Amino acid sequence: MFEVLSDSFKTTINKIRFKDDANALKRALGELKKTLLKADVHHKTTKELLNKVELDTKQKGIGQGSFLLALKNSLTDILTSVGNQGFVYSNKPPTVILMTGLQGSGKTTTCAKLANYLKLRNKKVLLCAADLQRLAAVEQLKQLASSIEVEIYFDEKEKNPVKIALEAKKLAKKEQFDVLIVDTAGRLAIDDELMGELSGLKKKLDPDEVFYVADSLSGHDATRTASTFKEKIGIDGVILTKYDGDVKGGVALSIASQVGVPLRFLGTGEKMPDLEVFIPERIVSRLMGEGDIEGLAEKTSLIMDEKKSKEIAKKIKKGQFNFNDFLEQLNMMKKLGSMKNLISMVPGLSQMAGGIKDMDLENSVEIVRIKAMISSMTPKERDNPELMNLSRKRRISSGAGLNEIQVNKIIKQFKNAAKMAKKLSGKGGMKGLSNMMSQMQGAGGLPKGLGR
Repeated sequence: MFEVLSDSFKTTINKIRFKDDANALKRALGELKKTLLKADVHHKTTKELLNKVELDTKQKGIGQGSFLLALKNSLTDILTSVGNQGFVYSNKPPTVILMTGLQGSGKTTTCAKLANYLKLRNKKVLLCAADLQRLAAVEQLKQLASSIEVEIYFDEKEKNPVKIALEAKKLAKKEQFDVLIVDTAGRLAIDDELMGELSGLKKKLDPDEVFYVADSLSGHDATRTASTFKEKIGIDGVILTKYDGDVKGGVALSIASQVGVPLRFLGTGEKMPDLEVFIPERIVSRLMGEGDIEGLAEKTSLIMDEKKSKEIAKKIKKGQFNFNDFLEQLNMMKKLGSMKNLISMVPGLSQMAGGIKDMDLENSVEIVRIKAMISSMTPKERDNPELMNLSRKRRISSGAGLNEIQVNKIIKQFKNAAKMAKKLSGKGGMKGLSNMMSQMQGAGGLPKGLGR
């Protein structure tokens, strides 16, 4: 997600090899300027950041450490806008969210992602399909709502989006929903008709928050359109979509500094779980190649049952991890969203994310084969992997539509995974994993994070 900027920052910091080298600082600042402008950071934001980094570095004494600290602090300051972070609930439910944005920005999908985000936090969410301009927008939202199992209000006979939104609000109050998310119409470009419709809807609906959904791939246009929406509609925050694509990354810095409203969420993939709350300190940590262990812990805690996790840990230590457990862990992992994004959050592994093709746990050939194989087993075979003899493998391969080589390969992968998990659990769980990563870093097996 931040590979281009992160790699460039590392190159920039390495320009300063000796302490109190003014020329080295000048070269590093020149490199930093090129990096920021190339990454689509606004020229005013670039100038502001360079001045602050130079001043702070000189005050603490020129060196890699002081330059790194100045860069981190400056990035954090720029990304920290006045306003809320994440999601703020109204004192009088339902909290009403009005979603705005241009057509093609990913607004409708983001509505569903936000609903899923809130559902995972035990909130009762109602989606409202009030985008009557784009063909199939209502149907798209209906399908997304069904996939994440949240309720949706729509009226295909009504042609007035204001009436639809107001009826949805009435229903949300009556049925005691915690949050109402209203999808609205977009256009291919800003026009008076769009702004008039959104202004009228906002006035009638009186939402608690108005989010502007911006396409990261649009670069400087995202900053300009966000500023226009703020001026003509009034927005409380920006959600950046498609941040996992071929994006230069600077748009986040530009919006935070130039628009004057906080970035609230980042869309980091195509799956429903791929929406992250925007916390400046965590984002800067990932920009610097240091990962985001807090964000990773938060993601996993939302989908992992603590009691079940302890049971699995005990089974792993005793060597009792079976195919049922294996399948359950695979199903859990797919709820975490983009694997590439998850890897970018692990300290020490974050800079490897750019070279990894994302793994679709739902549809990858390998996962489909594993599920087919386990489904073809008897309950006893799932519980006791040691039962796998030649005749059983043949029967399973026939039932799963696999050949024996494929079945043997999957069983071998399972055994290797179980052995590695047992080995790590015997060395202190995550502490053992951390030590292993450190050893691999020292041996040159993994790239170290910046400043680590």
